[in-house]
Amino acid sequence: MQVKERLDRIADEMTAADRRIGTALRLDYPFAGLLPIQELAQKTGTSAPSISRFVTKLGFQGFHEFQRSLIDELKEGERSPVDLQRTAQPVEGAYLASFLARSAQVMQEAPTAIPEAQFERICALLADPRRAVFVLGGRMSDTVLGFMSRHLRQARDKVHHLPADPESWPDDLLRMKPRDVLFIADFRRYQKSLERLTERAVRDRRVQVVVMTDRWLSPCSAHASEVLAVPIENGTLWDTYTGAFALIEAICTRIADTNWTTTKTRIEAWDAMRLDFGDSDP
Repeated sequence: MQVKERLDRIADEMTAADRRIGTALRLDYPFAGLLPIQELAQKTGTSAPSISRFVTKLGFQGFHEFQRSLIDELKEGERSPVDLQRTAQPVEGAYLASFLARSAQVMQEAPTAIPEAQFERICALLADPRRAVFVLGGRMSDTVLGFMSRHLRQARDKVHHLPADPESWPDDLLRMKPRDVLFIADFRRYQKSLERLTERAVRDRRVQVVVMTDRWLSPCSAHASEVLAVPIENGTLWDTYTGAFALIEAICTRIADTNWTTTKTRIEAWDAMRLDFGDSDP
């Protein structure tokens, strides 16, 4: 169990000192917890004994074990396919059927990771015609957001898929206005450039950020108003984006269904123009 999950479990049992420590950990997770115990005590206005009692409530034998758990989380967030292959679970039996069964398991885990209320909030945010939507993913996850942007453009206007080249990002940042939405996908082996972009968008342009990531949480999450922690582990050398694709499909379909009159008009106009270019595929 991750430290942040332990924090949630003891939320109702926290003293005033515990809440100060817990807040500091959440605001700079997991790095605040890696500070020396005296420095963390000074930062939170508590004491070393208070922090020792706090980590005991979390279920650790002591501060050292607490920090080791945080370090292990950081290592998990940086594991490469080479690292994952060393601990991969062999696919048994018919390869395709077994692999798809693992993907189905990931799909079943997604609803428990993302509350329905949060899903509805994010759909409403992305559907709001007063807001422009900007999307960008990492080296691999940008493919998921390319799929998202194409669907959203058929349901609403002002959807912008940022290019991968950071040299063009200043122009995109200058187009962002307060209350616009920046949707970021960043999975483990996180990209520092995405974190810097997210930070600037919030600080300088006052946009709202939605981050789709994994359970180890991209550093971009620290700047987000909404974080979607999608299950990605399927026991092979590759993390799976099956859950991420399904989530994006659900978001796009929900937005289109909820705003069907606008979506229908836009798709009909879209198709009329597309057919003019000789493309009749659906």
